[in-house]
Amino acid sequence: MTDTLIVNTAQAEAWNGYEGEHWAANDDRYDIVNSGFNEPLLDAAGIGETSRMLDVGCGNGKLTRLAASRAPHGQATGLDLSGPMLARARARAAEEGIVNVTFEQGDAQVYPLPPGGFDVAVSRFGVMFFGDPIAAFANIGRGLRAGGRLAIACLPDLSGTDLGPVFAAAAAHLPAPPPPATGTASPESLADPERAREVLTGAGFTDVSWTRVETAQVWGRNVVDAAGFIWGWGPVQFRVRHAGPGAITKAWAALEDALAPFATPGGVILRGAAWLVTAQRPGG
Repeated sequence: MTDTLIVNTAQAEAWNGYEGEHWAANDDRYDIVNSGFNEPLLDAAGIGETSRMLDVGCGNGKLTRLAASRAPHGQATGLDLSGPMLARARARAAEEGIVNVTFEQGDAQVYPLPPGGFDVAVSRFGVMFFGDPIAAFANIGRGLRAGGRLAIACLPDLSGTDLGPVFAAAAAHLPAPPPPATGTASPESLADPERAREVLTGAGFTDVSWTRVETAQVWGRNVVDAAGFIWGWGPVQFRVRHAGPGAITKAWAALEDALAPFATPGGVILRGAAWLVTAQRPGG
């Protein structure tokens, strides 16, 4: 980690450990899963040719690089806690010859963003884990110029997607996770749009609006491939490590059974969804 203050220590540990390493090692697969959200999110951001952009929780940097390509005379900065994912992001940018992009390691809740240094802030599923979301979005807001725009994708309640029942099928046979530590957010912390509005207005943003975006997500070539990918996801592995052999066998079988109806000649395709939330920094 850098010398920058880290307040989300549990997240920093996860994303610089197994979780971040798994995402970095499977960046192409995660990008395929989430690719359907890229264009709606970037369109909502209103990026221009000279825009200065911040990608919060940029991970492996796919969205950052796409944003940079929309602003050939601008600059894109990706910010994330994860060293392994940032290393992959920098390597991908070099491979693709994208020069107007940089990646910084730090905690967006407290990172010293240049005041008014960005025109646009975006995030694809990278803003749901703040210990203090109002403080985090206030910090992001200070990094935006007056009138700057925020566009973020957040997970909805997974029970309304194909993925929720798939996860639930396997989870029914695995030990329940321990109660989250105080101040620990879940992936669905902004699943309620009114909660997102409350957080963003509390952080000083205005004109908060949202829309639901649905897309097809390809999770694997076939059922076994998709099951193996999902099985390796950090929260699943955490529960697997605390399960006995019998429970593991049942959970794997349940996961394959749940995925089987979604197998097509083009792969295992599930219907995914996100809340696309936009807001403005006052002024401008």
